[in-house]
Amino acid sequence: MPIPNYNHLQTPLRQTQPSSSSSTSRLLLLLTFLPLTLAALAFVLQWRGGLTDPATRWSPPGSYQFPGMEASPLSPISRHSTPSASDCLNLGRSVTPSFPYYQDWKFDRGSNLKPKICITTSTSAGLEQILPWMFYHKVIGVSLFFLFVEGKAASPDVTRVLQSIPGVKLIFRTRELEEQQAKSRIWNETWLSGFFYKPCNYELFVKQSLNMEMAITMARDAGVDWIIHLDTDELVHPVGAQEYSLRQLLHDVPGNVDMVIFPNYESSVERDDIKEPFTEVSMFKKNFDHLPKDTYFGMYKESTRGNPNYFLTYGNGKSAARIQDHLRPNGAHRWHNYMKTPNEIKLEEAAVLHYTYAKFSDLTSRRDRCGCKPTKDDVKRCFMLEFDRTAFIVASTATQEEIVDWYREHVVWGDKDVKIKLLKKGILTRINAPKVIIQGLRESGVFESVIASASETRSKEKFLSSISISSSNSSKAVASQSLPSRSNKYQATARKALGIEPDEWHQPAVPPQSPPGIDVETLNLVGGLKIGCGGDRE
Repeated sequence: MPIPNYNHLQTPLRQTQPSSSSSTSRLLLLLTFLPLTLAALAFVLQWRGGLTDPATRWSPPGSYQFPGMEASPLSPISRHSTPSASDCLNLGRSVTPSFPYYQDWKFDRGSNLKPKICITTSTSAGLEQILPWMFYHKVIGVSLFFLFVEGKAASPDVTRVLQSIPGVKLIFRTRELEEQQAKSRIWNETWLSGFFYKPCNYELFVKQSLNMEMAITMARDAGVDWIIHLDTDELVHPVGAQEYSLRQLLHDVPGNVDMVIFPNYESSVERDDIKEPFTEVSMFKKNFDHLPKDTYFGMYKESTRGNPNYFLTYGNGKSAARIQDHLRPNGAHRWHNYMKTPNEIKLEEAAVLHYTYAKFSDLTSRRDRCGCKPTKDDVKRCFMLEFDRTAFIVASTATQEEIVDWYREHVVWGDKDVKIKLLKKGILTRINAPKVIIQGLRESGVFESVIASASETRSKEKFLSSISISSSNSSKAVASQSLPSRSNKYQATARKALGIEPDEWHQPAVPPQSPPGIDVETLNLVGGLKIGCGGDRE
């Protein structure tokens, strides 16, 4: 049988193979280079600044980028900087948290962001303390500030600067304000009455509560969602959220929560010559609420170093309240509601950083602000916490050399071995984010720009030299040594007329309280733990 000839079929087959192979190669080439091309395009756009980040959209050209921002994948890359070898090293190894920030000191976009947060404070500090404090909180998401000012904070040159900053409202302690507050609701209620007619810290506590009551009304009128009372030596440390942002932290709070408690950490200074605590202090002692109880009580003696309590001053934190009907202050540390018991949560990571006695001058300044006698009995009338009482007596009676020695022994952490031990145990911790932010603001010229913009009629040098003018030159501030003087008889009559009597909703205001303590004598004698509340309540 003859063999069939298939040559006529093979020729077309050989002709189609090159065509099919060529198409497949082109497809593979396209699939390979398309993603590479897109990636290259994205890189070029980012490198040239073609991708605009919302946090920098309103920033002027050449604006400063905060140190450490390059470590975050959420932060924009500066379009005017060339990365160095050290920048690359920081990018790979830094664990600095990311935070939203603005390079324009006016922070024009803040009022449109939600939730809207305000901070209220009562202060007599100068610009050197208020400006870093204020702009740090602007960076982490605070929109409005209600500042009740007196003393140096109410002097003309300081107030001129503060009033030029968007989102800042100043309230001066005038005679008219005191008369208005004398007619307020909480002035005639029993829960605050235990703090009336006492000087120094008690007087400040009453002023703060009355100012917080006014701030609630102002916050409601401004459409605020959350209000926080802070002193100007305190910074919110909003860790625990997706980014280093107080706004993000409060945004994530469930809607049924009325109050958020921030446990406080206390500054632990390592030198006696601190000038700018916000940028020179990075070591803090953790709050009892953020430590295992066995660690807290097991290391209690080493932590106190012979001081009356675990913290030098208060240990019951500060709080943020959701603006709602019937909200009222409950002292400087808490909020309350006339119609219900607030639903509160305590944050497990975020904290308030309290820079207390961080400067040696804090000893003498407290002494000079208070007219109490330096005796054990009289200081109880002036101060709520034991360390404040002791510090006042030392500052009032000891020589300068003795005061320095006492400060080094009781405030400064000079024992390196104990410090290392407590750092390993987690009682002491290093926190650098506030330092980085405030140093970045300073180096970018934000504070100088604010001061310069408020000084249109005089030279910058003359204006800076006049900041220290005494508050007695202020035509707005009225020196006030006490709240409106009203007799106890008048108080009782007013309360009776208003039908205000003690009840379950009018429990006493929450004062500054020390953390839980240990009876050290009992611990030494029987080796057991005797836990007390540690708070000095009057």
